[in-house]
Amino acid sequence: MITLPILFEDGEALVIDKPAGLPIDRPRAGGTSLENYLDALRLGFQRLPLAVHRLDQDTSGCLLLARHAKAHKRFAAAFEARQVEKVYLGIVAAPVAEDEGTIALNLSKISSAEKGWRMIPARAGKPAVTHWRVVERKDDLTLVEFRPETGRTHQIRVHALAGLGAALLGDPIYGTGGGARRTMLHAAALTVPREGKPPIAATAPLPADFAALGFTCPQQTP
Repeated sequence: MITLPILFEDGEALVIDKPAGLPIDRPRAGGTSLENYLDALRLGFQRLPLAVHRLDQDTSGCLLLARHAKAHKRFAAAFEARQVEKVYLGIVAAPVAEDEGTIALNLSKISSAEKGWRMIPARAGKPAVTHWRVVERKDDLTLVEFRPETGRTHQIRVHALAGLGAALLGDPIYGTGGGARRTMLHAAALTVPREGKPPIAATAPLPADFAALGFTCPQQTP
């Protein structure tokens, strides 16, 4: 197995740079998942660290792990209260004309025997808000920074399609699945406030498959 890079470490938290293709939960059909790495990520602690939030299997970048149960509860509460700042980079599979904006589209889950389940914009769905800005344009692709206020399932992927007019490159559910070996979404930065302590702050480097398409690591803005 590969070694997972550690972006932040202290007595109650780890932030790792999760590679694309690694699922958080063990697949039903078996195979490697984050669970296979947890023992190595104890780093001298008695208990195994626990993932605080979710990233899709294809999504790379910052993943927060709690090193004990009390920390997990506090961090999960911070996510629930929308106190966590999350910055993602995604490659939209089309030119994006505007430079920045906010997408506010409620999301709801649907399923069918033919296509399985997916999320769709729906007035009766759960509120979902994503702020975005264009970082770089190359040919027919656009590198976009996404800052979601909410954490709905597939939020950025659906908001890219419905709000920017095109799915993320490589997305097999909301796009064609072509142009890349995975959905091109990267959790670039994560900041978690803590009472009485400095915040957890981590930045994940731009993945090689983003760089291979000619994009460079953008300067993060607060």
